[in-house]
Amino acid sequence: MSLRLTLFAFSLLFIQGTPVFAQDAKNSAESAEPPKVEASTNTEQGATPPAASAPLDPMVARIDMTLKLKDEVIDTISKGDLMTIVSEREKDFVILTLNGKKGAVAKSNAVKLAESLPVYEDLIALAPEDGRLYTLRASAHWAMGDAAKALGDYDKAIELGYNAPHAYASRGLFLSAMGESEKAIADFTRAIEADSKDEISYMNRASVYMAVGEYAKATEDYSSALKIRSENPVLYSQRAVSYKLQGKLEEALKDYDKSIELVEKDISAWMGRGFVKFQLGRFKDAVDDFSKVIELAPQSAVAFNNRGFNYQQLKEYKKALEDYQRAVELAPRYVLALQNRAWLLTACESEEIRDPAIAVELAKTVNEISEYKDISDLTLLGAAFASAGDFETATGWQEKAFQIATAEQKSVAEKILAIYQDKKPI
Repeated sequence: MSLRLTLFAFSLLFIQGTPVFAQDAKNSAESAEPPKVEASTNTEQGATPPAASAPLDPMVARIDMTLKLKDEVIDTISKGDLMTIVSEREKDFVILTLNGKKGAVAKSNAVKLAESLPVYEDLIALAPEDGRLYTLRASAHWAMGDAAKALGDYDKAIELGYNAPHAYASRGLFLSAMGESEKAIADFTRAIEADSKDEISYMNRASVYMAVGEYAKATEDYSSALKIRSENPVLYSQRAVSYKLQGKLEEALKDYDKSIELVEKDISAWMGRGFVKFQLGRFKDAVDDFSKVIELAPQSAVAFNNRGFNYQQLKEYKKALEDYQRAVELAPRYVLALQNRAWLLTACESEEIRDPAIAVELAKTVNEISEYKDISDLTLLGAAFASAGDFETATGWQEKAFQIATAEQKSVAEKILAIYQDKKPI
């Protein structure tokens, strides 16, 4: 029987630059009326790369503005700057500036990032040799879903001599999204060479290394990022995945332990650690971790399936069956859970657990999903019929499995066929 656990391995891309969309306002209480933003001329501020995963949709300043509190200027906003929206009111937005200052901006002075292209084109028309402006326009193209034009703007910015680390890091993100892994790695490397103290570029380069199967290099980058930010739980979880994919399970376990120590309710870390414990043969410990996932996410079909499979290794078949059933209730077309339940009902060593009739129906459902084209699913269907004593039908399905088997699979498929021809179940 093949491995029937599921593990979600998260390999995230992080945006390079100031994390303005995750900051809290530090200069005014939540209950206070935010200071008003007034239009004015203003000096330039640094370019901000596109935010792909901001918790709140950013807005773009249509004009230059100043943020005042009791007639005192506490911050400035340049035309084209990104602003985080804290809340929306009838006539204005409560925003956070690039520097984390809170204020109120009239709706007429702000535009959505995906609608901000005219703002940046105005700025470029006034200063076509300013490479930074092209990085700003790239944000708008990206928000509009045009990765090619966003990439073109970063190419133009760098061609004009704009060599800020974020220019390479952001272009690397676009290249990675477009499948240009080698070029993306080169850009992240340039960003790291320009600013070796920014862990984000290490994380992004590691993500690309993970995608292309360079797991050892990814581990090195996660380790470099951890030297900069040693208390980042995501880094430990990511490095754990890279260790796991290299077969370094004990190292992976230690990293998951650290991630959970830092954030006790990190579901992905509990899930990942449970899977590693399974791989190490520590089935009882794996059950405990998947139980924790279920406690934190009671609708997780994956956690029920995984816990069920570990119960099965512990020969706690009734509990395994219950978990598979719950997984299917939560996700009726969850193939792994359907397969696991069907196999257990087909071939369990405990006669009390076996139920060939239900197994046949489950196996039919699995094959309907795979359109009767998957050898393992056809083998399951034949086994279920054989368990029910219908060896003629079992032989027919196993013959079909044999027909689509690869050269490496034919030997096993033929042996199973001979068992049914002898009128014996698996």
